[in-house]
Amino acid sequence: MKLFEFEAKGILNRYGVTIPRGRVARSPEEAASIGTEIGGPVAVKAQVLASGRGKAGGIQFARDAAEARDQAVHLLGSRIKGSIADAVLVEQKLDVVRQLYVSVAIDPQAKSYAVLASRHGGVDIEEVAATDPDSMVRSWFEPTMGFSNRGADRIVGRLGLSKPTSVSLPAVISSLCKIALEEDAELVEVNPLVVTSSGALVAADARVIIDDNALFRHPEFQSRSAERVDDTPLEAEARKQNLAYVDLSGDIGIIGNGAGLVMATLDLVDLFGGRPANFLDIGGGARPDIVRKSLLMVMSKPEVKAVLINILGGITRCDLVAQGVIDGLNEAPWKKPVAIRMIGTNEAEGTRMLQEAGVHVYSNMEDAVKRVLADK
Repeated sequence: MKLFEFEAKGILNRYGVTIPRGRVARSPEEAASIGTEIGGPVAVKAQVLASGRGKAGGIQFARDAAEARDQAVHLLGSRIKGSIADAVLVEQKLDVVRQLYVSVAIDPQAKSYAVLASRHGGVDIEEVAATDPDSMVRSWFEPTMGFSNRGADRIVGRLGLSKPTSVSLPAVISSLCKIALEEDAELVEVNPLVVTSSGALVAADARVIIDDNALFRHPEFQSRSAERVDDTPLEAEARKQNLAYVDLSGDIGIIGNGAGLVMATLDLVDLFGGRPANFLDIGGGARPDIVRKSLLMVMSKPEVKAVLINILGGITRCDLVAQGVIDGLNEAPWKKPVAIRMIGTNEAEGTRMLQEAGVHVYSNMEDAVKRVLADK
């Protein structure tokens, strides 16, 4: 789960990382009030779960409370990088001397956490990584061992920073590592980490992504665990129904049991010249109601012209899948062709049921793909 900037900064603050003074506003009047409290120039930042919002106009500056209100009028309700901003973060404008970059993220290949730091930070950090890789320092640590203060000191020593900054930065890195471990974070990123004119290190922007599998340990986010700003309407509905669904841009609906099998089905449809419209995994041992809901969801997408179902019956019984497909077709107000490749447990009974219902059933995957592409 991606956290909004204000949520991420709240976590940073609890762990001793300095953040700018400010609060979230959900109306122009509230933004003006916060601007008055801060007194002086402020940044008004749209709260959306999308990267690159600064270049998209999602961050504006105001000289006083009146301008903060005007900027909030402009940003609230606007669409930025495909997301609607229903809140803004109003915070003090920092006196920036230098921008740094620090992050802690899970490295799946190394099966550990990776700490990444750079003496350059800001909106073009990706270009910095490509054009000046020597300015970036990486280090890895085992989750069970944690990240030592000595490790943080080594990273900072390789960045070649001035003494005041190099003395303060290890504590920030250590705090980010603690956040990653204690808050079940897949990513903790501060970009930029600003050095102010007073020499303080302040997190000007922050991103935190919490592992979905650990949300039961974070009741503060439970209320929005089923809704995400970057979901499509169908993805949001699928999440509410506990279906593993991802929207794609094609016109062939895809349903399968097992993520690997569904991915292979997508690849085969693409190989034969088709364009998958979605990814939907019903999982192992799916009951008829899950199959019915899945089929109705896929068929409800206007772009879908035909549906391909790929079932490998192990703990999943083919006759139960067949019953779910029949129930879905009987309930659906849309009439769209369906082809099924189905083998495994109770295959003969499932095949008989579907054939009696007029559904094309195949034991060979290539034949099923060819059929659904011909029918669309």
